[in-house]
Amino acid sequence: MRMLQPALGAGLGIAVLMLVSSGCGPAPTAAAPAPPEVTVATPEVRDVTEDFFFTGKTASADEVELRARVKGFLETADFQDGQFVERGQVLFTIEREPFEAALAAAEAQKRQTEARVKLAEADLARADRLTESKAITVEEYQSRVAKRDAAKAQLAHDEAEIRRAQINLDYTAIRSPIAGRVSRRQVDPGNLVGAGESTLLATVVGMDPMYVYFDVSEKVVMDLVRSAGEDGDRSFGETHDAYVQMPGEEDYPHRGNLDYLDNRVDPGTGTAVVRAVFPNDDGLLYPGVYARVRVPGPRIENAVLIEEQAIGTDLDGKYVLVVKPDNVVEQRRVTLGARTEGLIVVRDGLNADERYIVAGVQHARPGMPVRPVERPRQAGSVRRRGEP
Repeated sequence: MRMLQPALGAGLGIAVLMLVSSGCGPAPTAAAPAPPEVTVATPEVRDVTEDFFFTGKTASADEVELRARVKGFLETADFQDGQFVERGQVLFTIEREPFEAALAAAEAQKRQTEARVKLAEADLARADRLTESKAITVEEYQSRVAKRDAAKAQLAHDEAEIRRAQINLDYTAIRSPIAGRVSRRQVDPGNLVGAGESTLLATVVGMDPMYVYFDVSEKVVMDLVRSAGEDGDRSFGETHDAYVQMPGEEDYPHRGNLDYLDNRVDPGTGTAVVRAVFPNDDGLLYPGVYARVRVPGPRIENAVLIEEQAIGTDLDGKYVLVVKPDNVVEQRRVTLGARTEGLIVVRDGLNADERYIVAGVQHARPGMPVRPVERPRQAGSVRRRGEP
């Protein structure tokens, strides 16, 4: 029993020494995490025509307010509210009788004056004969000349009064000066109009052609000016097509052309107003509606195009994440152009042979390694032409 106790103590000591020695050794190292996987693509390079997109508002090329120009009671409104009317069509009539009476009185006054002219001319003819025999004085002769001239002047005045009376009579028939759609009538028959003011009766707006107004940036203004020629006299319609789609439409089905550029850039907004004109014989363009406008830009050879989903935005502007040859991510600032067929033109900042991240951007950070997986551009990802 006494022999077992020393042996047991020696065994415990050896065990303690082994535990102490094992605790003082180096700790095992954890395995480094694998770089995240990202999907990369190379830009598409081809000749493109850039499409520029704007939001505009339609407006009628012609708009006329129909007003009463003479005083009288409104007799008829010869149209249905909202209907299409022709140029020259009578839409309102004002009572004619007072103006017909005024015209008849003016014509009667003219006939009376014509009689006075004849009498004055006869008196002057007799005075001519008496002057030869010196039977009348010079003063008497001059008096008869003055009476003849005064009668002729009165006759001219009477003729002017007849024209005035005829014009006023014509104003009782209120015609549309343009073809278009008429508004609802603002005054019902039986009311007095034209009393102290030109009473608004209705409005007619032309429907064909149709304008679309929109704002463009200073850069686009300068592009338009340069493309119009050095002298700026060439019409925009010679070189600039435009396409528009109304709400609910697709693929910009209406074709027209730019025909007006404002004569200055607004210093407050840095933009200028541009107008496009579109034929509207089918009546599908309606005034006062917001619409999308597509303007084809210049032809670019060997343009670099990338997918929109790869573009990021921060306080410094637009960027893409590029995977360098050593598979390290780099943030690259890019200058973008317009969209074309679902892609975006990169004007500056990315070469055609560089790889950019199109999927897995959330796992990549500038300066960190990644595991890139190459993929070609999917045909199904191309958007419809003109889609913003």
